[in-house]
Amino acid sequence: MKYICLGYYEPAKHASMTADERNAMFDECFVYDDYLRANGHFVGGEALQPEETALTVYWKKGKVATTDGPYAETKEQLGGILMLEARDMNHAIQLMSQHPSLKYGTLFEIHPTFDMSGMIQESEQRRGKVAAR
Repeated sequence: MKYICLGYYEPAKHASMTADERNAMFDECFVYDDYLRANGHFVGGEALQPEETALTVYWKKGKVATTDGPYAETKEQLGGILMLEARDMNHAIQLMSQHPSLKYGTLFEIHPTFDMSGMIQESEQRRGKVAAR
């Protein structure tokens, strides 16, 4: 089963680290990513640019609207996502509890993914019937 792990961190805490401390943290994290890859658990992942580069898109009064920045304002910033392959939630927790960035203040939200393949297939069938009319 796949899990999406959202990694949050405090930018001020990272800004207070020395370059050597930040490099040591990144090196530990990338070594752990390699461990996850080697064992078939790393499905994908990306780091995110700072919050000021984000944009929120939503529906308002019958039109698409946008707001600069992330949807939720917190002192923590979403720093990246990691897609994980794990047997179950306990296994996902076990894997993420070993992530080195936890020692540096990162926290992770772990979300199981929803398999939408059945819904997509049903939708394709409905749309196919409409198109055939």
